[in-house]
Amino acid sequence: MSPTTSMAPTATYVTTHPDCELEVFMLPDLVSNCHYPLRLNPHHDAVSQVSEEWLLTGAHLIEPRITQFMGLHASKLAAACYPDVDAFRLRVCTDFLNWLFTMDDWLERSDVDYILGMHERCISAFCDPINFQTEAPGVKMCKSYLSRFRESAVPGCTERFIHRMDLFFMAVVQEVDERAKGRAHDLESYIALRRNTSCDLPCFALIEYAAQINLPDEVMSHPVIMAMEEAVNDLVAWSNDMFSYNVEQSRGDTHNIIMVIMHEHGLDLQGAMEYCGGLCKDTIQRFEDNRAIVPSWGKEIDEQVVIYVGGLQDWIVGSLHWSFDSTRYFGKDGHIVKQDRIIKLLLKRPCKA
Repeated sequence: MSPTTSMAPTATYVTTHPDCELEVFMLPDLVSNCHYPLRLNPHHDAVSQVSEEWLLTGAHLIEPRITQFMGLHASKLAAACYPDVDAFRLRVCTDFLNWLFTMDDWLERSDVDYILGMHERCISAFCDPINFQTEAPGVKMCKSYLSRFRESAVPGCTERFIHRMDLFFMAVVQEVDERAKGRAHDLESYIALRRNTSCDLPCFALIEYAAQINLPDEVMSHPVIMAMEEAVNDLVAWSNDMFSYNVEQSRGDTHNIIMVIMHEHGLDLQGAMEYCGGLCKDTIQRFEDNRAIVPSWGKEIDEQVVIYVGGLQDWIVGSLHWSFDSTRYFGKDGHIVKQDRIIKLLLKRPCKA
């Protein structure tokens, strides 16, 4: 069985006015295109408090970063994406997501040398969280959650997690290097890089850990399974780009699919949003088309595959709804934006001398 893939839809929108004249824009209706049930882990409240205290202590955050972190609500993302896991494993998943968002913010404000150094230390901590010694706060937190992760994670899941984290760090190095050199992406090359800068793939490895399943490499490397992961990865990354566009354009960031689409297809902002909405709708169809042709590896493995695919589905719906619950993208107006989808365009910040 061949996995189903999809090309970008044909652009049908035209530039009608420059974006400097826009005061508002509208998000595509992604929520209505997602019909999967949203579930929340019952251990969420207890785990959330402990994990937030763990991050604040370990990362040594100060204001305004503390307020920003508390509004992130990454624990709710974990609870929605891993709704059936027990409290111990939910804590590991929640710690990872809290750490990941904090690390991502640190790396965005850094240069290539810093990221390479952080990459080397974090991977060393992942490989040997007990014996590797470090005083770096971000790496010490790696040791903390990975030591608990490795207590029950099977070797295949552990290897996949570490390999995918390696891909994430190296993709961020590429992103930062290209940004410093003023290089721009076409849509195809941007998508390829974004699939790793999103850091979704390590989160998918945690589905195996959370469900306590042991999928062999022949399953995880099968083209149909990989196509489903790719579809979910694309949806989470591209929808995130739409949600974060307003903040990112205001501060001059360019690593965003909306900006790439506007440049490549000559679209205005609203046209690019609708174009990307079509891409996101297509990812769900890709996911379902591939789910329909998942092969069989025998009863025992097939039951685990069903659980894993269900975990990918939880990531689709969980990440989508969480984006409006967090203050990361829409401040305190997420519930309003979720309903009317209207966003006031932020003014660009003045460049620092």
